Amino acid sequence: MSIKKVFALIILFSLNFNSIQAIEPDVFVQSTVNRASQILSENISKKDKMDKLEIIAKETVDIRGIGFYSLGSARKALNEDQKKKYSELFEKYFLKSFSSRLAEYTNPEIEVNNKEVLNKNYTIVNSLLLGTSERPEVKIDWRIYTKDPNNPLIRDLIIEGLSLARTQKEEFSSILNSNDGDINILFKTLEKFSKN
Repeated sequence: MSIKKVFALIILFSLNFNSIQAIEPDVFVQSTVNRASQILSENISKKDKMDKLEIIAKETVDIRGIGFYSLGSARKALNEDQKKKYSELFEKYFLKSFSSRLAEYTNPEIEVNNKEVLNKNYTIVNSLLLGTSERPEVKIDWRIYTKDPNNPLIRDLIIEGLSLARTQKEEFSSILNSNDGDINILFKTLEKFSKN
C-alpha cells in the first residue's frame, strides 16, 4: 500500500471518528485541501464547483467569527437585529468571494509541512501551494481555531505573510470611516457584491 493511500485512510478514519476523537489541525487542513482539490479537478462548470466549495467552507471555516473580527470595534455599536443581518450578509459575501476565487484554480497541490500550537485555542498550520509552469509556489499559513478539538475551524489564511482576515477588516473599516460609521452602507456593499 502506498504512502498516499495510508494517509488517505488515516484522514478517513479521523473524519469518521471525529465525534469521539479530536482531529489534529494539520490533518484537518490536509483533508480540507484534499476535498477542495478533488472538486477543482472535476470536469464540471465553475458554478457547480463554487456550489461544492461553499459546502466545504460552511463545514470548515468559522465564517461568523471571521465576520465579527472583520467588523472590528464597530460590532459593539450594533443591536441584535443588526448583528443578525450582518451575519447573514457576511456569510453570503464570504462564500461567494471564497468560492469564486478558488474555482479559478485547477487542481492546486498543497503540501502541509508542520504546525505550531500557539495556545489551547489556536494552532498555525504551515503549508505550501506547489508551483507550476504558470505560477510560483506560495506559502500559506492556516490559523486554526481549536477551542473545540473535535471541531477545528479555519479562522484565517496568511498568504506570503499577508493575513486575509486583517485585510478584510481594513477594507470594512475604510468603508465605515468614509461613511461616518453608517453600518447600512456596509450592508449595501455586501448585498451588492453577493448579487453580482
